[in-house]
Amino acid sequence: MNKKLVSIFKKVMFVIVAVLALVSLVAFFYMRQAKFGKNPAGKRLEIIKRSPHYKNGAFQNIHHTPPFTEGYHMLGVIYEMLFKKVKNHVPTDSIPTIKTDLRNLPAEQDILVWFGHSSYFMQLNGKRFLVDPVFSGNASPVPGSNKAFKGSDRYTVQDLPAIDYLLISHDHYDHVDYETIIQLKAKTKKVVCGLGVGAHLEHWGFAAGNIIEKDWYEKVDLDSGFALYTAPARHFSGRSLSRNNTLWLSYLLQTATLKIYLGGDSGYDTHFAEIGEKFGPIDLAILENGQYNKAWQYIHMHPHEVLKAAQDLKAKRLFPVHSGKFAMANHAWDEPLITISALNQSVNMPLVTPVIGEPVYLKDETQLFKPWWVGIK
Repeated sequence: MNKKLVSIFKKVMFVIVAVLALVSLVAFFYMRQAKFGKNPAGKRLEIIKRSPHYKNGAFQNIHHTPPFTEGYHMLGVIYEMLFKKVKNHVPTDSIPTIKTDLRNLPAEQDILVWFGHSSYFMQLNGKRFLVDPVFSGNASPVPGSNKAFKGSDRYTVQDLPAIDYLLISHDHYDHVDYETIIQLKAKTKKVVCGLGVGAHLEHWGFAAGNIIEKDWYEKVDLDSGFALYTAPARHFSGRSLSRNNTLWLSYLLQTATLKIYLGGDSGYDTHFAEIGEKFGPIDLAILENGQYNKAWQYIHMHPHEVLKAAQDLKAKRLFPVHSGKFAMANHAWDEPLITISALNQSVNMPLVTPVIGEPVYLKDETQLFKPWWVGIK
């Protein structure tokens, strides 16, 4: 190689190194923002280390759960996400919604209201629950990088009444939205979450005494007439460079007349049958059905697995969520609902598929829902 080529090569390498250094520096300071939360430390970390599900410095799933399915790798997945065009990936039409007055619901009505993706409000026996709320219109720590579908972000924190229990399944950005959580502080009495997630909440100003952190298969003492049990999921966690330092959960919420399973995010595994044996039959199973990909088969379910999980849980009705608001995988925005509806023709599982904001009457097993996604482009 002659001297001129060597000189050009050195200059190119210098520029590459300089750019990488600048990007790293910007990322370092950007990730120091409060929205990224805080890693568990001190007494909280000591409690985590005593969990039977925490090994080798991280929480573990029940069975081996690699981040990617065999034959796939991160670079290939990133390339696909960036450059593969998917028909109807994001709707061009506005998503239909109904504006329900949540502040003035009759106290005697047991109601669920879905806000799109995995966020929903429940009123049971006069108590108010909020699950995985995301109202900022973005499911990413980078503003505008994963925007809510047009029309799907009609609800805000201001539309909510005082919340008795905020339930968090895990700390990913599409389930724990910093901008939303900060606004909820003043109107939330108690927060229930997995081990370690409380570190984020305390960092954001929540009182330690109002945070209930639990491991799998533990009971949370709520008001009289209620029982809340934590249960496993097959997933992962992390808000910054740390992965699996907080625990992901599902929940079983039980009253004198209802059992509701709150599935969070999960790949298919044996835990659904275990939960079904332990708590079934279950009146309503709320399970993720969307943002799936063969590349991450272990941590998200495809529609046929969602139906199988509902059967394992001995569910009377199935509410498929994790769709209708954000595009986080390379499938058409309406594919999850189209597919599970078609597959269900041979299963006949009663499906709960409300429009965003439409009241779901939890004690009315005969309530019917229109296929609202049909005809939306």
